[in-house]
Amino acid sequence: MLPTRTVALAAVLALLCSSVVASKLSISGDKIVDQLTKLATFTDDANPAVTRILFTPNDMLARSYVKELMSAAGLIIREDAAGNIFGRWEGSDPKAGAVLTGSHCDAIPLAGMYDGTLGVIGAIEGLAALKRAGYTPRRSLEVMMFTSEEPTRFGLSCSGSRMMAGSLSEEVLKSKLDENGTDFLAAANTVGYGGSSLQDILDKTRVPAGRYEYFVELHIEQGPLLEQEQVDIGVVTAIAAPAALNVEFYGDGGHAGALLMPHRNDAGLAAAELALEVERHTLATGAIDSVGTTGVFEIKPGAVNSVPREARLGIDVRDIDGPRRDEIVARIKASAEEIAKRRKVRHKVTLINQDPPATCSEDVLRAVSDSAHELSLSTKHMVSRAYHDSLFMARVAPTGMIFIPCRNGWSHRPDEYAHPDHIANGVKVLALTMARLSG
Repeated sequence: MLPTRTVALAAVLALLCSSVVASKLSISGDKIVDQLTKLATFTDDANPAVTRILFTPNDMLARSYVKELMSAAGLIIREDAAGNIFGRWEGSDPKAGAVLTGSHCDAIPLAGMYDGTLGVIGAIEGLAALKRAGYTPRRSLEVMMFTSEEPTRFGLSCSGSRMMAGSLSEEVLKSKLDENGTDFLAAANTVGYGGSSLQDILDKTRVPAGRYEYFVELHIEQGPLLEQEQVDIGVVTAIAAPAALNVEFYGDGGHAGALLMPHRNDAGLAAAELALEVERHTLATGAIDSVGTTGVFEIKPGAVNSVPREARLGIDVRDIDGPRRDEIVARIKASAEEIAKRRKVRHKVTLINQDPPATCSEDVLRAVSDSAHELSLSTKHMVSRAYHDSLFMARVAPTGMIFIPCRNGWSHRPDEYAHPDHIANGVKVLALTMARLSG
């Protein structure tokens, strides 16, 4: 009986502690927006657009600013070989697995200033607010900035979190080169990260078992549901994962006037057919969570008076149901083969990645929901259809995500926007969630 009473007493004390912290928690959304605005000035394109590519000068300036904020919040800073940056608040039980939060600060070309960055800058302010409220964590609390969540430089999403989870091989990383032919090793070593080899980086970055007990990420929704339904907080239950394909068709081409229709094997038309098949196969599941996109469509030689002899499609298929998504992929590959045979073109299909979806932890879901309700904020349980580092952190520790509304659901564009009040709500929920999970 004693252990049961002890556990019950601990739960009551934790609840009382959380209530006291919530009443003292003071967070300014305007302050966080000011910090995000300053971070946005480190960009390759003029504001309001933000372009920040991995290990470029503006990325390094952004990293310095993040570390400056971590230091001002009294966090202990460390960086790993991949360039992931951590700020730690030591708990009363430093041997216990820590509670980690964070997101990314790199930005695709001509993006906005809230994607990813909120989960870094807001998280730092959340820990600072807990300190101001007089809270003392049992488990250590950490905030981090992930390296290269965006695929812009090396064509690989979530590089830092993949490495932390041990989900990236030396062979795959070696194959990823930027537009100048530079690999990750050379790029990382140039700016003070890296190691003696790619495998050395991978070994040094992988997280040992037990280091983290939980991971939670704060993010703008990047969709319209919370705003449309006037809900304060999204409690993420699952994270969809993409399968990415590269499909190439090759015909013989020819002069647009001289090559008669019966004698053509038009690579462009083969690609056009397949793009429509991507849509058809995705809709055929009847599931709202199945999405398929042909985001890249290139033809060569690209002259108005020339029959296309080459075509390339970049295809993205996502779902929270792995087998259902994989069935769509299989049907797309079968359609590519059928179209190529019928149109007498040659084709090649390359599967770029096929990561499994992630289910969020019930413990984290409960902590997020309870924290929101304690703050009298409305919640909606929902899935994340976008890619996040949380997808791979779910392989490291029990994981969850917190969404806040963003205007019109817009993201990855210069007019991306979240209201300061929504930002403050999200950061408060994150802070209380981390306090609950710390114990």
